[in-house]
This record gives sequence, structure tokens and C-alpha cells, in this order.
Amino acid sequence: MFLVYAPDKTDQGTFQRRLSVRPKHLVRSTQMFESGFIKVAGAMLTPESIETPSSERKMIGSVLIVEAENIGAVRKAIEEDIYYTSGVWDPEKLMITPWVPAHFP
Repeated sequence: MFLVYAPDKTDQGTFQRRLSVRPKHLVRSTQMFESGFIKVAGAMLTPESIETPSSERKMIGSVLIVEAENIGAVRKAIEEDIYYTSGVWDPEKLMITPWVPAHFP
């Protein structure tokens, strides 16, 4: 399993780009979830967004836990995502790392 930390770029217009391509991102993400590749995924929010209605929350990146044969397969999938190809996710800050869930008694 792998953890993907994909913060958004910080330039002006990034949030609008995110919103404009979000429907395509969600279609693909749903397919990847149904195939078992994505185990858990969601948007990171600004701290003040937690106090606002969900329609007004500002997304600033994504976190995913995925299952794949190797890190190369994960990187390929991330680099094919519309958030990556349209300049929403910041490739300089993207982190993909092996991840092992903790098991508690």
C-alpha cells in the first residue's frame, strides 16, 4: 500500500482550475476506487474551512491511500490524473511513500 500526499499549487487560479476539472477527476477516482486501487481518498482543506458549510470549503490538495504492485504504478496513475495534468497538484511537492496500516489488539 502507498500513501499519496498531493498538495495543490499555490498560484492564483489553482482553486478555480480544481473546480473546473473536478467532475472528471471524480469519475476517474470512482472507477479507481471500484477497481480496488484507491482504498481511501479525500481533499485537504484550509483550517478555516472546517467551520464553513461544505459548499464553501476551500480544498488545497488531496491525500490517497492506494494499493498497487509498486511505486511506479502509483506514480503513473497520479501523473495521469486530471488534477496533475491540468496543473492543480504541485508536482514539486507530491509525495508517494510506502504505507503500512497499524494493527491494534
